[in-house]
This record gives sequence, structure tokens and C-alpha cells, in this order.
Amino acid sequence: MDSTSGGTAAPDPSSGEPGPAAAAAGSSSASQTRQKPEGSSPPAPPSRYESQKRRDWNTFLQYLKSHKPPLTLARCSGAHVIEFLKYLDQFGKTKVHITSCPYFGHSNPPAPCSCQFKQAWGSLDALIGRLRAAYDENGGLPESNPFGARAVRIYLREVREGQAKARGIPYEKKKRKRPNFAVAAASVSVEAAAAGSNSGGGEESGGGDSSAAATTAAAATTTV
Repeated sequence: MDSTSGGTAAPDPSSGEPGPAAAAAGSSSASQTRQKPEGSSPPAPPSRYESQKRRDWNTFLQYLKSHKPPLTLARCSGAHVIEFLKYLDQFGKTKVHITSCPYFGHSNPPAPCSCQFKQAWGSLDALIGRLRAAYDENGGLPESNPFGARAVRIYLREVREGQAKARGIPYEKKKRKRPNFAVAAASVSVEAAAAGSNSGGGEESGGGDSSAAATTAAAATTTV
């Protein structure tokens, strides 16, 4: 019987052409590749702030576990937060001069001294901000947040003032002085507008008065 008169002929292995099954498998794989959703990129890594906040939170929880006696987060108060901040002073890198030190009040002492290093006020303030946010994110109630306690705010203010005196850095808030020329220009503009409205119905002389008022206002603004 002639082989061409039967069904579909088997592919020749030496011809290098794929058979029907291989072709179907290839088309199915291609269709599955096309059906994969686009834009499925991996999630972006956490920001530097989020990473630091997570490390600070884990450090505080570890501090509560190693506390004697051990503390739970529910029993933590503002006093315990202050204890934690004082505990961190041993890792500080800011030298705070005591009152008896000859370099007290000097921001750049000419020689070393025996005063201790502590955490800078700015670092503690930023740390409390991150821990306060982490407490809320981990199911804590805002009204019972120990990091927002009044005692903690008072402690941070005392640390800021103490370090400012020790290093001779003024931290008083300076009131912004408003420029006087803006007030003077506004008053002159009002007077010019009033003069123009009074002479608006007159003849040519009224136009001259309005022009003179505008010139006076511009001169006053430039002079101030």
C-alpha cells in the first residue's frame, strides 16, 4: 500500500521540522506568555524613613523585654520612654559639657575634656517622632501613646535647652520682622485710589490729579 494514500505521515526526525504535537505545545506556551499580566514588577523597597522606623520600633520592644522587671507595651508609660532615652545616651556622639567644665558654653572647645557623650537633642526628637508613628501603626490608641506624653515633651525641651547652654547655641525662636515697605505701599495705594475716585467725574484737571497721585505712590514705594 502506498504510504501517501493513508493518514497523516509521521514527521521525519532527520528533517528538523517539528511535529504537530510540538507545534501545538509551542503555540500554547506562546499564548500563555502573552496572557501574563503586564506591570507585575516586584514591590518597591521601603524608604529610608520606614526602614529606620522599623529598626527603632524593634529596638524599643527589645528594651522592654530586657527591662527588669520585663515590661509590656500596654504597661509602658512616658516615664519608661524617658528611661529608654537616657539608656540611649551611652551610644551618643555629642559631647555635653557640665557647668564646672572650663569649656561650658563653647561650641568648639580648643582641647578635649572629660565630659560625657550623649545623644543629640535633634536625634532624640526625630526618634520620638518615628516611635510615636510606629505605635499608632501597630494598633496603639492615640490617646494612650506613651511617646506623646507630656512628660516626654518636657524632657525633650530640657535636653534641648541644656545642650544649647552647654554648647553656647541659642535656640530662642526669632520673630520674623515684616518689611515696612509693604505697609507703606498699601497705604499710599489706598490714598491714590481715593483721590482718583473723588476726581473721577471732573474734566481734564481731574485726570491730572489722578496721574499725580499715582506718581506719588510709585515714588513713595521706591523710596521706602
